[in-house]
Amino acid sequence: MSRDEEFTAYVRERRAHLYRAAYLLCGDEHRAEDIVQLTLSKVYAAWRRVQKADSVDAYVRRVLVNSHLDEGRRPWRRERAGEISDRPAPVGLGAEDLDELWTALRSLPAGQRRVVVLRHYWGLSVEETAADLGISSGTVKSQTSAALAGLRRALRPGLAAPDVARDTAPDTARGGRR
Repeated sequence: MSRDEEFTAYVRERRAHLYRAAYLLCGDEHRAEDIVQLTLSKVYAAWRRVQKADSVDAYVRRVLVNSHLDEGRRPWRRERAGEISDRPAPVGLGAEDLDELWTALRSLPAGQRRVVVLRHYWGLSVEETAADLGISSGTVKSQTSAALAGLRRALRPGLAAPDVARDTAPDTARGGRR
């Protein structure tokens, strides 16, 4: 099989998944398409080296994340995207739930959104996510925790926050001071 045939077969199999991941990273269908095209052009140029990697998907995923980061640094990309249309819909959610979910995802800071996408969409471990993003495992854990807390707050606005004063007060029932 020729280089072009091998690359074409890979793209045919994985392009939709790459697009969904790019969309989750940036929240805009047009930017996601640009990111995927940029990723695929970089991967095609290095296809022989990519094939020798331990995991082709891991290599391509890293290129995708880096392409997203590079695109975000361009001055014209600093503008906020408008409403999103024709979003890929998770299975089993109604229109109102989808709107709420996309609003909550868009409200996350970019770093937290990247960690959530890699950990919960790609299913990567903490260590794999840290390696892909070039950050420490501790940062992945704290970003994941903060992102999930933010999503919980956004998706359940009536849910009361824990009472910090109650949690830190001495427990008089177990011999604490009065």
